Amino acid sequence: MAAPHTVYLSLGSNEGNRVYFLQKALFLLGKISGPVQKISPVYESPSWGFESAPFLNACAELQTEMSPEELLDCILDIEKSLGRERSSEGGYRSRTIDLDILYYDTVVMEGERLKIPHPGIPLRRFVLKPLADIAPQFYHPVLGKDTRNLLQECRDESVLTKTGIKLHPHWEEKFADLNFVTIEGNIGAGKTSLAQQISEDYKAKLVLERFADNPFLPKFYADQARYAFPLEMSFMADRYQQFTEDTSQFDLFKKFMVSDYDVYKSLIFAKITLQPDEYRLYRKVFGLMYREVRKPNLYVYLYQTTDRLLENIRKRGRSYEQQIEADYLERINKGYFDFIKSYPEQKTLILDVSELDFVQNPGDYEHVLDRILDFTAASQVVQKK
Repeated sequence: MAAPHTVYLSLGSNEGNRVYFLQKALFLLGKISGPVQKISPVYESPSWGFESAPFLNACAELQTEMSPEELLDCILDIEKSLGRERSSEGGYRSRTIDLDILYYDTVVMEGERLKIPHPGIPLRRFVLKPLADIAPQFYHPVLGKDTRNLLQECRDESVLTKTGIKLHPHWEEKFADLNFVTIEGNIGAGKTSLAQQISEDYKAKLVLERFADNPFLPKFYADQARYAFPLEMSFMADRYQQFTEDTSQFDLFKKFMVSDYDVYKSLIFAKITLQPDEYRLYRKVFGLMYREVRKPNLYVYLYQTTDRLLENIRKRGRSYEQQIEADYLERINKGYFDFIKSYPEQKTLILDVSELDFVQNPGDYEHVLDRILDFTAASQVVQKK
């Protein structure tokens, strides 16, 4: 098998969620074209050649077995999938994503569709600066100068600002940067299924709530008034012990953690099930405990309609859950939303998955991941460095 080719690409975006488009393009390049080896820091720069909103720019090194023409076709497809329509009329305009092949090994070619090296390299500071971060000593095969020299000689006086934005070559690194993700939701919302799927696909330590063996749970569904307090106290004790143990133990073979519950759910359920005097006592104990537990860096709440929840509960067939009523599920949903509103500083993504089947349908699963990517990208502000 022939050795893969080393390609340097320029990425830019000045329309919509700019960080999302840059990150999504890198994920797609890595999936379709070949592994992304290096990614430069992200710079903000003024538009070049026309008046518009500022761009975010970066460069990346890619290993590929594609020919230059195949890679160009791949890039055009990625741009189109991200909402970019290249115009035959020419001229510059705003765009969700702009991908350009800068170098392909040391190949020199002059075609109608593709010129390598890219003729704009020595003219554009927004290309040379990020390229110098990942390939400072790569020599231009025509000009015979490396990236650092080309940057020093560049006459483009545009002011570039280095940002605090971090891009990743693939989802594993993206999740690793998040470090700890919680998937929450009502009974039957699919939180365990999604947490398991993410863990399997992206090598995460999986933290699952263990509740099936709780002796009070079947009794509670049969007589809520009588068994609510012992049930909630036992849940709180179990969750606290399990959660602190699981989230404090580092796994050398896993890059991040994903959990199908957050300890705060204890208070949400207790407020629904307990009498006021019981709840006041419960809350005092819970407050002491909650200060000690680890909080997620991303909290994803899966929302499903009550009818869909009841259908999911019926399908999974746990006998003690079949008596759950719609009103109880609606109160749980309200409790979660009240919690989310009371913690605005927490990074919380609410996903309506009522019409999705991310277990059986890969497209729905990709949609969920895409929403997570869009949300986390939007939260990355352009911090000047």
